[in-house]
Amino acid sequence: MAGRLSGKVALVTGGTRGIGEAIATAFAAEGARTIVASRKPANVEAAVARIQQATGGEVHGVALHVGHLDGVPEAVDALVAEHGLIDVLVNNAGTNPHFGPMLEVDWTAWDKTFEVNLKGPFALTRAVVRHLLAAERPGSIVNTSSILGIRSAPLQGVYGLTKAALIAMTQTLAIELGGGGIRVNALAPGLVETRLAAALTASPELREAFAGRTAMGDIAQPEDLAGAAVFLASDESRYVTGHTLAVDGGYTIR
Repeated sequence: MAGRLSGKVALVTGGTRGIGEAIATAFAAEGARTIVASRKPANVEAAVARIQQATGGEVHGVALHVGHLDGVPEAVDALVAEHGLIDVLVNNAGTNPHFGPMLEVDWTAWDKTFEVNLKGPFALTRAVVRHLLAAERPGSIVNTSSILGIRSAPLQGVYGLTKAALIAMTQTLAIELGGGGIRVNALAPGLVETRLAAALTASPELREAFAGRTAMGDIAQPEDLAGAAVFLASDESRYVTGHTLAVDGGYTIR
């Protein structure tokens, strides 16, 4: 343990699998009091046990549906009362219920994608930041966007819209909150081996087409995002805000 996040309280949404669990594991290994959030209590409990076993760190869990906006402020208030101010928020929870031509999306899938991928991160950020500003305390917000927020997103158009909006939110809040010492940055993963991306990774043709366009000739594993998240959460990135860091194996440089 290097202790790069010692003394910090970190909340990671979507933290029970994939990128979120990898980030939460790295945070706990770096000394943060790490709170794993996800919808299902059983999944939260299992992830907390795995991360504790892997790191020996201080790990807690909370059942939280980021798409249920009315409950977000109360949930954040309860976490702050129990654990202290949240120094680091990772808005990682996401969904992508529609895979196919954008014009064929139904409004139910559209609304769900925006609620989880955009409204939820905004609601959580606002609730966490209000506590930080009241205490005149610095903090770091890390939003998990996507390269589909900075490039075209065929067959994933609505998902790409939300990720582009998340980058816009990141940049605007970085300006608005910078004076209070609160930094806001985003990660833009390429194709990652996760359940969310299974529609792509399970197809040999799509997987090879994507990997072949990267400079490194492969797709990412969830752990490949963890180091970037630790950097953006830590004081090492004290002068970095409003930035979108592509972790994509060189996909977007072509």
